[in-house]
Amino acid sequence: MSLLHVDGAQMIIKKSPEEIDRMAAAGSILVRTLQLLEGKVREGVTTKELDEAAEKFIRSQGAEPAFKGYRGFPGSICTSPNSMVVHGIPGPYTLRDGDVLSVDVGVTLGGFVGDSAYTFPVGEISDDAQRLLDTGEAALAAGIEQVQPGNHLSDIGHAIQLTTEAAGFSVVRSLVGHGVGRQMHEDPQIPNFGEPGHGPILQPGMTLAIEPMINAGGPGVYLHDDEWSISTEDESLSAHFEHTVAVTENGSRILTRKLEPSLLT
Repeated sequence: MSLLHVDGAQMIIKKSPEEIDRMAAAGSILVRTLQLLEGKVREGVTTKELDEAAEKFIRSQGAEPAFKGYRGFPGSICTSPNSMVVHGIPGPYTLRDGDVLSVDVGVTLGGFVGDSAYTFPVGEISDDAQRLLDTGEAALAAGIEQVQPGNHLSDIGHAIQLTTEAAGFSVVRSLVGHGVGRQMHEDPQIPNFGEPGHGPILQPGMTLAIEPMINAGGPGVYLHDDEWSISTEDESLSAHFEHTVAVTENGSRILTRKLEPSLLT
């Protein structure tokens, strides 16, 4: 995730098929990290405990947590409960039944980065909260559907916006997805809103972190005093879902796709 900025032309670094395979290897470790955390997200667990479990597992796989120390970020993962949109610093916050928790994970393996996020329910959540999470997943899927050679970059954000607003929710406009590869943040920026048919044409070899951040209330957000955590202005719930996706000759390839349980045995 990165802040929206406009600074002229963007330089998009395309990856070879071999490099995309290496990103997929990082993505495989990332997916297994999220699945490990899914089993630990429950009432009474602290976000610091989740962070420690994630770091231990990532390093056990010969990889590194991409967020640890990034621009001074102190955690290995981002943990953002309820009205916190992104960049929550793991710490003493204790999960409660009815919370929703966005977990953002980055993994570096062999010089390449995978980036993905998922918003977990904690115990029994409200119907409205579940609908927000379902919409966030649907918006991510809609954006990924637009990852086809010849489409425009803005087609992704347009699809995300349509899906989100059709459900009565709002898209955060000051935060964007981004390119990813050897660096966690590469060009292009990927807003989650806008008109279709604009921006760079998608070409095989582009690798994108697509990440709708949607709110139950308005789109406004603010930065906390820790200069990392970002929450909704109106204290409404927020959800964050993300995949690292490669553009191929045949369409999209999700490099952080969730594995079926049978594949983990």
